[in-house]
Amino acid sequence: MEQILKFENVSKSYPNGVHALKNVSFNVKEGEFISVIGPSGSGKSTILRSINRLIPISGGSVCLDGVSVSDQKGRKLRELRRKVGMIFQNYNLVYSLSVLQNVLHGCLGYMNGIRGVCGMYSEDDKKKALALLEELGMEQFAYNRASDLSGGQKQRVGIARAIMQEPKLLLCDEPIASLDPSSAKTIMDLLRDMTSKRNIACIVNLHQLDVAVKYSTRIIGLSKGEIVFDGVPSELTDEMIERIYGTSRENLMIGASANE
Repeated sequence: MEQILKFENVSKSYPNGVHALKNVSFNVKEGEFISVIGPSGSGKSTILRSINRLIPISGGSVCLDGVSVSDQKGRKLRELRRKVGMIFQNYNLVYSLSVLQNVLHGCLGYMNGIRGVCGMYSEDDKKKALALLEELGMEQFAYNRASDLSGGQKQRVGIARAIMQEPKLLLCDEPIASLDPSSAKTIMDLLRDMTSKRNIACIVNLHQLDVAVKYSTRIIGLSKGEIVFDGVPSELTDEMIERIYGTSRENLMIGASANE
């Protein structure tokens, strides 16, 4: 399997003195489905945002598809970012536009300025976007305004937009945090199935430990900006969970269902 991402001794400090990441190292291969778990403030979001340089790192190196992310600027950085799709907790849709137009935004990284600004998408792009919506069970909403959808439907549009980009890596930041349990299951099933089918590596930040164990091929556990666990779900012992979260598995399971 081809290596898509390499973190080597990555550190991130913020101006307020917070050390969000401390010498974090891991690799990601194509097709892996990785959950990153840990308490709030452990560095989960910082890892995701440093992959496509939404934030700069303070030390170490991040290589995406063999290219150092920190060294890229302007057009080169934009080209590199095409390879990374993102799915957000709060969906990040343009609510005044139709579902189809939101999905087509996944093409913008491949279009020149004028075509992109004017929304001059090709017929092939439109057919591809409609096919993705059909795959996600959303074709009947293609011409509805995004604002009219439920939370689970909005997240499906977010997935379609990210896949439209044809990424090598998909980053999902708490993608089910705002959803009810039934919608959350649908979204996790779709994420796993659509990335697996296309051999796209996927990194998902999750608060729900039971969801991470169920869906992941691999789990990375963070505590205070450091990796304390990196392995398959079956290796995640009660002792290791306590090391990551500072509390027992039982407390976390109760907490997870209470949050939902």
